[in-house]
Amino acid sequence: MDKNVQERFTGVIKFTPPLYKQRYQFIKDLVEKYKPKKVADLGCADCTLLWMLKFCSCIEVLAGLDICENVMKKKMHRLSPLPGDYLQPAERSLTVTLHHGSVAHKDPCMLGFDLITCIELIEHLEESELEKFPEVVFGFMAPTMVVISTPNSEFNPLLPGVTFFRHPDHKFEWNRAEFQSWALSIARCYDYSVEFTGVGPPPTGMEDVGFCTQIGVFVRKYSQTSETAHFEKPTKAAYKTVFKAVYPSLKDEKYLQNAVVSEVVFTAQVIKRSLLDHLKSEHEEYNDSPVEIKSKFQHSKNCVSEDLEKLAVEKSMEPFVNGNVVYIPLTKIFSFSKVNQLCGTFEKLRKLITGEVTLSSDGSAVMVNTEHENE
Repeated sequence: MDKNVQERFTGVIKFTPPLYKQRYQFIKDLVEKYKPKKVADLGCADCTLLWMLKFCSCIEVLAGLDICENVMKKKMHRLSPLPGDYLQPAERSLTVTLHHGSVAHKDPCMLGFDLITCIELIEHLEESELEKFPEVVFGFMAPTMVVISTPNSEFNPLLPGVTFFRHPDHKFEWNRAEFQSWALSIARCYDYSVEFTGVGPPPTGMEDVGFCTQIGVFVRKYSQTSETAHFEKPTKAAYKTVFKAVYPSLKDEKYLQNAVVSEVVFTAQVIKRSLLDHLKSEHEEYNDSPVEIKSKFQHSKNCVSEDLEKLAVEKSMEPFVNGNVVYIPLTKIFSFSKVNQLCGTFEKLRKLITGEVTLSSDGSAVMVNTEHENE
């Protein structure tokens, strides 16, 4: 068959985008469809897939595992938070952890995941490791979904320069029948369903060889509970943690308070500027001289007495000027969508900004100084 394939095809295979990007995009599309919160990549290598997945807003926990610590360390810095992540924290929490260890060993840090990916991993496993792999991944880890990709050996005759295996570290490469037989056996044993697909389509007229990369998508048939988890759960760690990053999140009160205070101060400045510009434009309509404008502006500042200050704030959402201070009711600030979304409730807004922003004596308005304005 291989000889016939070679005789029928004389072109050069070029995948666009590159095959590894198609594999990663397949996982990213799956994540966007099913919205898993906890995702682990076994055999994560240089962490490229993890780096792509950290931008998926549904994911709150990302974990990587690889037998080669040095490969992970080369590019694991890409998984660290950037300055912008601290300036504008996301609403979700995100923790990224990398572990050094073998997929043939069990470690409780890999329990409770929604999705586990094994991209071009199994063909690198020794026979003894491959034998343990199903029990570790499907029996012990038992995620809701597992995605396994591996080379399709039937496609190899179309790849220039490939005479045996695609990579010198591969211990085997299966054809579709071999992979599907192995996958179906696992699915039956551990109560999963499995569907087969792939990436890297063959050239026109050569469809009988299948995808360049074959993929099995396993879905657990039951909900994991204490009653259904029959497999032993060891408590001893088998992996070494080599990296951990906790991203700033608005779920953390500290970052939420910083974000709210910043947004309140910004909103108050916008409102103040709008009010002062409005007062100035009113006076300029009458072609007042600069001295007259300043005089009238100062007069308008004092139009509300100290005694009426509290009443004015309570009865109105509109800001007003008194002396050198603009009073902006909290109800006005809370009406702005960004502030409202951040706080959720008016009481939460008041709690978060008390002591951080200058408020009126009764705490019902933000006070912004206008000294040196419009001089």
